[in-house]
Amino acid sequence: MAMVEVIQLLTSSAHRYVGRPADGPAETDEDELVEAIEVRRNLGIVGDRYFGHPAHRRASITLMAVENLPTHINAAVDLRQTRRNVLLRGVDIDAYLGSTISLDSGNGPILLAVNTAARPCAWMNATIGAGAQRALMGKGGVRCTPLSDGVLTLGPAAFTATVPDAEEAR
Repeated sequence: MAMVEVIQLLTSSAHRYVGRPADGPAETDEDELVEAIEVRRNLGIVGDRYFGHPAHRRASITLMAVENLPTHINAAVDLRQTRRNVLLRGVDIDAYLGSTISLDSGNGPILLAVNTAARPCAWMNATIGAGAQRALMGKGGVRCTPLSDGVLTLGPAAFTATVPDAEEAR
């Protein structure tokens, strides 16, 4: 077990990146950065735009490492620009593809299957700044399926990972 820090949490009821990146994201009055998120097994984050959508079950929660944010391009970059849900400090989350991880911020562990990389798109250049898409290649975070219910809050969290061995991966 390692200790990490949950830096930011984002949930958004609307998909704001529609159309062409040059047109910019859709406006919202919603305060997307929150202090806690409620996670539901196989469904995602309660209140989020992808909650319960079958097409997004393997990608209903996205995690990213704060250490990978391209602050050299935009010092104020955060989850609102990257559209990830959980920003962590102290773990190279991109290294855990194919693993099952657990995050416990004091309300009990939340298990997540780390399924795929969250690849950066052209929107990153529009929302963060020129060169952000390239800067995030290979470190844009991960897309996960929740395997348990729970609540994740800002602050310190226990992090554990189960990495499948070569025999299990076959």
